Amino acid sequence: MNFDLKEIATITMVLFAVIDIVGSIPILIDIKAKVGTIQSEKVTLVSGVIMIVFLFVGKSILNLIGIDVSSFAIAGSFILFLLALEMILGVRFYKNDTSATVSIVPIAFPLIAGAGTMTTLLSVRAQYHIENIIVAILINLVFVYAVLKNMYWLEKVMGAGGINILRKVFGVILLALAVKLFRSNIAI
Repeated sequence: MNFDLKEIATITMVLFAVIDIVGSIPILIDIKAKVGTIQSEKVTLVSGVIMIVFLFVGKSILNLIGIDVSSFAIAGSFILFLLALEMILGVRFYKNDTSATVSIVPIAFPLIAGAGTMTTLLSVRAQYHIENIIVAILINLVFVYAVLKNMYWLEKVMGAGGINILRKVFGVILLALAVKLFRSNIAI
């Protein structure tokens, strides 16, 4: 086993920025107001299963269609770059539709375990040990569960301004990590 606290911390921060569960509080509150309760346990479990399964089968799928992990990591760095710009500038490049099936769609997928998260998982897999990625996923799932259980309280404590500041800070971190991921996977 190659457990490395630095790797775990880095991957945890990357996933935290991409999942952006704190920045999703207003969306979650809106969905809950429209459809009723959000099943925190179910959302967390389904999100975790999607992420871990994709972490293991994603590479096989890429090999099947003839794409190497470094190329996918570079493509992923572009997606992370755009996600970071969304967070920093407050613009939306991707718009998703809301659904009445709250527990799985749209919260578990695509809000938590969406395209950005899956791309990130395969991208970090090109650079980090798998056990550190799994630990980082589990740490993020704890955050997801805690936010889902306490979203009204968090919104009141942080306020709209606090959530916006946190979103922008993690946007800058994600932007820097996207550049690093691009640089480390580009063939020179």
